[in-house]
Amino acid sequence: MDKPYDSLDHHFNLPHIRAIGTERPMQWLRMGWNDMRENLGASLSYGVIIAAIGYTILSYAADKPYLFMAAISGFMLVGPLGAAGLYEISHRYEKGEKISFTGSIRGLAQNADGLAFFGAFLAIALIAWERISAIMFALFYRGEVSNVTNFVSGILGSGDNLYFLAAYVVVGGALAIVVFALSAISIPLLMDRDTDAFTAAMTSLRAVQTNFDTMMLWAVMIVALIGIGFASMMLGMVILMPLVGHATWHAYRDLIR
Repeated sequence: MDKPYDSLDHHFNLPHIRAIGTERPMQWLRMGWNDMRENLGASLSYGVIIAAIGYTILSYAADKPYLFMAAISGFMLVGPLGAAGLYEISHRYEKGEKISFTGSIRGLAQNADGLAFFGAFLAIALIAWERISAIMFALFYRGEVSNVTNFVSGILGSGDNLYFLAAYVVVGGALAIVVFALSAISIPLLMDRDTDAFTAAMTSLRAVQTNFDTMMLWAVMIVALIGIGFASMMLGMVILMPLVGHATWHAYRDLIR
């Protein structure tokens, strides 16, 4: 007997999803590293731009602890859109073509409608998370909030904020999982095939559902790598963001038949 989601796949005409093993994310990173190395100038250009934007946002939020936290976690939500140019580089390199930074931008223009629609979805998720973060901060956080240092010491050095920490992790984690499931491979699919944003999101959701353990491992690896980028004051992001972006293209190619 067919599973319920099999009929959904047929109804929405979703691409076929491969079942893969938990060893694949390391292979995606290796292939992503090769793509970055072979297209170093174009790849690092995206890394520099994304790192500069991230540093600017964090500098602005440095004396606004709730906004600082929302900016770091929100970066994970909109990251797939920021890496779209990197997917284009990997796509072209896969075909044996070398592409410049400006060439990748022109490639994005060819998929502007789908990217804009999906970008709007990610923007709404980011705004919603910023508001939710502010509400949780007001309801649960107890302590000095004049700067990020006081905020961190209030979290780590006091037991008064356990409810805040638990609420932030649970609510933020739930939102992150939903957005990740809908966006894990959506943008590479939009750029590779003639499809719409809704179908791309449903395909991504189905891919995560089919390979839940592998995709959750991949999500943890992404968070760890991007976290290193933040911990290095965005310097590491110059390399780590292109690496994750190129690897995500290979994740898409591995998952979709």
